[in-house]
Amino acid sequence: MSKPRLFQLIKKFVAAFALLGLVAGCATTTPTETMLAVPAPAQKYAAVVIDGSSGRTLFEANSAAPRYPASLTKMMTLYLLFEALEQGRVSKTTLIPVSANAARQPPTKLRFRRGETIDVESAIRAITVKSANDVAVAVAEYLGGSEAAFAAMMTAKARQIGMRSTVFRNASGLPDAGQLTTARDMAVLGTALRARFPQHFHYFSESDFMFRGRVVRGHNDMLGRVRGVNGIKTGYIRASGFNIVTSYDADGRRLILVVMGADSARQRNDHVEALIQRNLSPGSNTTTRLLYAGEQ
Repeated sequence: MSKPRLFQLIKKFVAAFALLGLVAGCATTTPTETMLAVPAPAQKYAAVVIDGSSGRTLFEANSAAPRYPASLTKMMTLYLLFEALEQGRVSKTTLIPVSANAARQPPTKLRFRRGETIDVESAIRAITVKSANDVAVAVAEYLGGSEAAFAAMMTAKARQIGMRSTVFRNASGLPDAGQLTTARDMAVLGTALRARFPQHFHYFSESDFMFRGRVVRGHNDMLGRVRGVNGIKTGYIRASGFNIVTSYDADGRRLILVVMGADSARQRNDHVEALIQRNLSPGSNTTTRLLYAGEQ
């Protein structure tokens, strides 16, 4: 695909995303001053592309604007679980109990019953591949004592690794008006996961896993679609639109891409692919900002 064609395609996506309208369908409470005193997102689209080697911003659109993370939240849940593994507080065979609260979470989930258990390694796969809400809450309760306490740990870790505009209120990404992030912060988290836990990053590239004798399939259609894509996480709630953090690593180039607020998984994936091609093409090695549709 020619560079002019790629440029026009990206502008088309930006113009389309700009018309997505007001956010709907999230909880009705209003963020307070303890929630960063930021307004609820008035639109959904945001994107950023970071060079994984230099840290330079190659592309951005609304990258610092508040957005709902949806299941991208689970990236931080996994960050804390990987830390617990590294520190010896759990092993991959540790059994995590599923409480009544965890079991009653809405789909997507593995449909555990109260009192059942899941080993840590299966829990990792359930979260990365299936984005299981019941498992994310079980992990939170096991590591934090309660999901609320774990969410506070998530927010504290976010600050520690440089996520300046993120507040977590739960471990799953299910709707909560106080749970806010930015595309840039999600890029920081994706970069940190890849750099801090290279021994565990392979979980994000798995498209299915076996659990209780059946194959559980995932949602990340970017895996296998574009050579070099090796993760990381998708997310969707009605208030956020379709989100994704994508890691690219091939031919000496490393990228972290974030797209938030698409109105379908296909639109989101098409936009990510166009951004990858644009930033790998000759002459794309200079830092660029978004050229909005209509600008020259």
